[in-house]
Amino acid sequence: MSSNEKPIRIVMVLEILGKPKEYLSESLNNIINQIKNEPGISVKNSKTNEPKELRENKEVFSSFAEIELESKDIHSFVVLMFKYMPSHVEILSPLKYEMTNNELGDILTDLILRLHSYENVARIMQSEKNILERRLKELLVKTMDKENEKSNKIVINPTSPNVENKEKSKEIQDKKTKKKSKK
Repeated sequence: MSSNEKPIRIVMVLEILGKPKEYLSESLNNIINQIKNEPGISVKNSKTNEPKELRENKEVFSSFAEIELESKDIHSFVVLMFKYMPSHVEILSPLKYEMTNNELGDILTDLILRLHSYENVARIMQSEKNILERRLKELLVKTMDKENEKSNKIVINPTSPNVENKEKSKEIQDKKTKKKSKK
């Protein structure tokens, strides 16, 4: 039996942060159950650790799970790593692994597709953020305008003449017009 026909034995560590404390254990157990249903993956053992408070922020908790599993091939293993993003991975066996150029090409293609999907999500989120910021600014301007109307305050735009200057200009213009009409 060649090394490629044997399953790849792996130990990986998944870490999560959050609150409330009870939610972390439940979430880790849900993730382990999802991994059990991954094609080409067989979970052999798992251990979820008790959530602990972070030193820096007493309201947030941290927990981790150690999962020992087997992957039928390198492709399933790489897909698993990118899907669940463990904080640590240790390959127990085999010590050596050979692959064909097609296997490597398939892995890299899946990797690139996943990275493109992440990039698309990031672009969409950035676009939505920009739209929300613009709408928020518009709402703030409308709210400020309404507040100014309610309080009957005169808001003077420094780039245009204020109300008093407009009235004086009109008076001066009226006087000039009267003088011309008398002549």
